[in-house]
This record gives sequence, structure tokens and C-alpha cells, in this order.
Amino acid sequence: MKEANEPSKIVNISQRLDPSSGRGGDLLNAVRSIASRRLQQYIGNMFEHVDDALFDLAEKAENNAAQMHYFDGMREVRKRRPVIERSFLAQVSRELNDFVTGNHPTTTHTSVASPLAGSPELSLVADNELEESLAITSLIGKNETRLTRDLFAVNQRLSVICGGTRIDDATNPVGPALLAQAFRQSMRELSADMRVKLIIYKLFDRYVMTSLDELYQEINAELMRAGVLPQLRHEVVRNAAGGTGAAAGGAVSAQGDAAAPLPTDDSEASAELLQTLRTLFGARRAHPTVPLSAMTHGPLPTANELIGALSVLQSQAATVQPVIQAGAGSVLDITEQVLHLKEQLLSQLGSLRGQRPGQIATIDEDTIDLVGMLFEFILEDRNLPAQMQVLLARLQIPYLKAAIIDRKLFAHRQHPARRLLDGLADAAKSWSEESDRDGRLHDTIKAIVDRLLQEFDDDMTIFDRLSAELQQFQDASRRRAELAEQRVAESTRGREKLEQARRRAAREILNRIGDHALPPLVHGVLSRAWANYMVLTILRKGEESTEFREALRFVDAFIASTKPVRTPEAKRDLRQLLPGIERALRKGLAQVAFQEADIERLLAQLHTYYRQQLGEAVPAAELPQTVEGTPAPLPIPESIQPIAESMADLEDESINAEPEAAAIAPEVRGELERVNALKPGTWLEFSSENEHFERAKLSWISPMSGRYLFVNRRGLKVADYSPYELATVMADGRARILASNALFDRAMDAIVDRLSHEDGRTSDTE
Repeated sequence: MKEANEPSKIVNISQRLDPSSGRGGDLLNAVRSIASRRLQQYIGNMFEHVDDALFDLAEKAENNAAQMHYFDGMREVRKRRPVIERSFLAQVSRELNDFVTGNHPTTTHTSVASPLAGSPELSLVADNELEESLAITSLIGKNETRLTRDLFAVNQRLSVICGGTRIDDATNPVGPALLAQAFRQSMRELSADMRVKLIIYKLFDRYVMTSLDELYQEINAELMRAGVLPQLRHEVVRNAAGGTGAAAGGAVSAQGDAAAPLPTDDSEASAELLQTLRTLFGARRAHPTVPLSAMTHGPLPTANELIGALSVLQSQAATVQPVIQAGAGSVLDITEQVLHLKEQLLSQLGSLRGQRPGQIATIDEDTIDLVGMLFEFILEDRNLPAQMQVLLARLQIPYLKAAIIDRKLFAHRQHPARRLLDGLADAAKSWSEESDRDGRLHDTIKAIVDRLLQEFDDDMTIFDRLSAELQQFQDASRRRAELAEQRVAESTRGREKLEQARRRAAREILNRIGDHALPPLVHGVLSRAWANYMVLTILRKGEESTEFREALRFVDAFIASTKPVRTPEAKRDLRQLLPGIERALRKGLAQVAFQEADIERLLAQLHTYYRQQLGEAVPAAELPQTVEGTPAPLPIPESIQPIAESMADLEDESINAEPEAAAIAPEVRGELERVNALKPGTWLEFSSENEHFERAKLSWISPMSGRYLFVNRRGLKVADYSPYELATVMADGRARILASNALFDRAMDAIVDRLSHEDGRTSDTE
């Protein structure tokens, strides 16, 4: 047994070991041995439970097809299990070998599915790949958060024995990220339905990832026995008010230092805000409307008494599940509760101590009033849908407790409780019944609210945990939405390119036709078949291409071929044009859905027409058949529609028709300035005539037409407007821009403004 106090065997943070040295190599080999043994045990245990899980699901399957998927999956897993196990353990072994030999990676990961982060590859990711990536990303995030303490200690100790190279969660060879990636790679050996694979990932989480704390504890114990950072601590420090709070940045010190305080990058602005609030509350207390001193006197309640009374009220609130509907009734009910919380608190204090307090300490009274105003603001905040206002307002008691436990809640923008409320409000801002038909967002927010009401006692770390869960949900939702959003944008971009090409082709043809009275046969070819060929050429080759210029030359030649032929020279010129016309038509029409037989039929009609032009005799059998004097129909596929029949049609189709500035109404002009300042990512609320509300994000502004594309939180298209159309809708009150800054910041500004006006009114009456 190694003695911890033997100087020669103690390793501290300043003593970097060379992994190639005997001592460093022995320690790394010990880590590899522990990891290999335990992971082999974990993965084997997992596969022992796969059959039972899939059999249970097969029995509960909704139909025979689903049942067969699970049975097929069972057979495939039984057959491929040895290969998958070997592949997984081999990949982990390679990672550990590379690590031992010093070839460990130096870059961190952002996501196991990096193409999902908005890169150009996003549109290429299949739905199954997306589902799998989301499952792995969720699995990694959850376990890195759960294992923070033990994993951090392993990282620090591995860093020491690797010569000081920084090791983090992403580069730790036995960290959740690399283990999950190794398992995902090994699952490529399994040809099973994605539903089966997702079940196996859940079992991997349950039987492998949840056992990693044992692995990390054994590794830490082994390295501590070897003298590697034996005093390393990872603590959550209890604050002066008696509560606990997670310190910023992980609150970890390799030297055993106390946890670091919360970030104070905004401390100056926060201190100024708090001083303003204290001054305003002081002025308010100087002129109370209902002085607390008028009540029964008694000793001031302590912070612990306040927290105890609030805990009773919180447990009562947790057992009540209010009916939350879109109507004003729910908001009125919860508003009554918000406004009367102080009275309820005083009554509860009286019940607990047998005597109702006459006064509350100044700092506690200010805190109660400040939290009350915060939640009054939430109930008045039009950035939140009514259903979400009611849900979030239920958090008043937990947040009052948090503010009494930790006075820094209002002082720091990065306070965990503040970040959670801002995150909930940001998620709620995008909610609408239409975009949340499955109720996933609503249920997620409600579950977080319920958990705070049911579980929050005095452990402030719950806010960090719930923030992490909310962020995980938001990240998964955002990835799904980004995929749909990109498809919508690509589809819109494609339609605009098609429309732009269509208009360019029509304009070129109509300008060249001008006042010429073309025969129906020639006009039909130009306005339909050839116009579509020109559109295709623009989309494929561009407007500056040689192919497009050749297409325009054909239009000129085709129109010229219809001019009257009265002289030998004119006949000669026409005969010289005809071979080129025929070659161009054959080449162009073949690319726009014409069959060979249709091309030959059209060319036969043109041959007859040109022979008449040249004054040659045409047998009656070759003349076009007519019905009541109408020319025989052209052999043009039904899918080929005319691009435009006249310049008037072209003008009517203008998609950018905006009135002159002088003709715009003043109220629309004002909104137009706001519209022009909008940036992608801004949320708006749209309302229809039947009072239906939809919230949508500005996703994309077309560089071609300038139109604004809006999508809901699922990435599905809601509407698109030209700037003038959107300004008109806003001026009519059918759309409004939602605030983009954080709820807490908006609330603090509103509270200061409210107290300032109260102070002004008080001064006026003196």
C-alpha cells in the first residue's frame, strides 16, 4: 500500500509527468485496464437486456407491421451482437492506446452530429440520421452534466499524467462523448429499423452510461492512491443565507480553493440598477398606502421563517393544477394570486408562529415587492402568449424563495435562476397552438414549472439542472426546425429563381415580337415551348451564357422567317435560315419534355408553312387540318404552359409592385422603417380576422425579390410578404414585432419606470 505522505510518490498540479516515462505510462496503462474491464462488463450487460426490451415492445405494437420490425430487430441483434461488441471495445481500445502513446486529440467537439449545426451539409442529412444524431447528442449532454464532478476529476488527473496537456470532456478517451461516438460507429454494423436502433441507444444510456460514475470513481481512487492530485475537490458552496448555489465555471479548484463567485462582468451596471431600486423602494416606504406597522406587532420574521412559510404555500400551489386556457379568465385568476401573495405570506407566518408579524425586515419587504412586480410584469407582457403567462406566473413562490436565499438573483444576469426564467420566456415566446400541436413545448415548460414547485427546497443547483434540460430540449427542437426551415428557404429561393427566369424569358420574347403579327404556329412555339427552353437555359447556364445568347438568336431568326417573301433574295435568305432553325428546335425541344414523334410532327407543320412562304405548291393532305376555321392544335405537351401572352400580362404579374413613396400613407411609412430594420431571427405575432394568432420568425429575406419569409418554431412556413405588404399589415394591427431582449431585463426596466412614476406622483401631492 502506498502511503499518501510519501514525498517521492506524491504528484501535485505543478509536477507534470511524461506519459512516455515509466511512471506516467504505468498510470495510463492502469486507467486503460480499468476502463477495458468495466466497459466490457457494461456493454455485455446491456445486450443481455435488448431481447426483453424489444419483445415487450413487439407485444405492445399497434399493428403487425410494427411488431415485425421489433422481431426482425431481435433476430438481427442476436446475429450481430458479437460484431458490435467487438467493434465498440476495439474503438475504445484504440482511443486508449492512442492516449497512452500521446496521440490523444487536442480539439473539442461541439456535437456528435456536426453537420446539423447549420452547415451546408444540413440539407443532405436524412431523417434517420437526424433522429440518431439527436439521440446521441441528448445522451452525451445529459451524462456530461450528470457526471460533472467525477468526470472533471478524471480530466484533471489525466492532464497531470499526460504532461500538462489539457484534457476536457470531449477529449477524455473514457468520456461520454467519445464512448457514445464509438458506440454509434459500432451500430453501423446493425441493419435494423431506426426505431430498434433508438431503443438500443436508450439501453446503452441505461446500462453503460449510467454506470460510468463507478468507472470514474475507480479511476480517481486508483490515481489518488498513486498520489495524483489527492486533495482535488469539486464542491458546491453554501452561501451566507443558508442556501446552496453552483459556482460559476464549474466551481472547481485543482488546489482545493473555494468555489469562484458568479461572473461579475455586469456588476457595475447591476449595482447601479440595485441602488436605483433601493432608492425608489425607500421613497415608496416613506409614503405607504397600507403600512405594515398598522398590523399586529411582533418580532420581525427571520429569513428561515419566511422560507418555511413560503415552502408551505409552495406545497399547496404544487398540488393545484390550474386549468390553463387562452381566455382572460385564467390570467385574471393567477393575477389575483400574484397580487395577494404578500397577504398570504403574512397569514402563513402568523399560523406558523401563532402571532401575525406586524412588520417585515426592510430588505425582505423590498424583495417580496420586487418579485411581485416581476411576476405582475410577466402577466402583462404581450411578448408571451396568455397560456404561457399563466404557466410562468406559477413560479412566483419558488422565485421569491430563491431571492431570499440568494440576494444575488437580481444582481447578476448570469444567475442560474435568472437564466432559467429568461430561457423559459424565450421558449414560450415562440409558442402557438398551431406550431405545438403535439404539445411538446407546452408540456416541457409545464414540467419544469411543476418540478420547481414540487422539488425546490433550498438547493439552488436545481435551477442549473432545469436550465440544462430546457437547453437540451431547445437544441433538439432547433435542429429539427433548422432542417425544415432550410427546406422552406430553398423551396422559396427555387420558386423565385424560376419566376425571375420566367419573366426574363417572357420579356425577351415579347420585346422581340413587338408589333409583328406572327402566325399562330410560330407564336405558339415561341410563347410556350421555346420560352420554357429559355427558362431552363437561364436556370442551368445563366443569363450570360453562350447557350442563352444562342436561344435569343433563334428567336430573332424565327421571327425573321415569318416576314413576307417577295423577291428572289428574300427566298434565298429564308432558305439559308431554315436549316439552323430546324437544328435549334430539335435541340431545344428535346430538353423540355418533347418526344421525338412530337418534334417531327411540329417540324412537319413548319415545313408546310415555309413551303407556302416560298410560294411552293403544297398537297392538300399536308395542309393543317382545321375545325371551323381554327388551326389544328400544336403537338405541345400539356405540361408546357405559355410563359406570357402579352406585355400587359407581364406587367400584371410583377411581384415587386410597390407604390411610390409619396403615395404611401404616413402610418404605413412609419412601419416601413421598422420593417426595413428587421433582421432574420426576429419574432412577430400575426393575427387574422377570426382572432387566430400565430407567432412566426423572420427566417430569410430574399436577395432577389426582397420578400420576407416567416416560419413557425417547427420551421414550417407561415407567410411571406414584401416590405410594403408587411408594413401595411403592421399598420392595420394584424402583426406586431416581439421584443428580442431577455424577459428579466425588460421587467427590471419596467419596474424602475413604474417606481419612478410612483415616486413622481408622491412628490406632486406633497
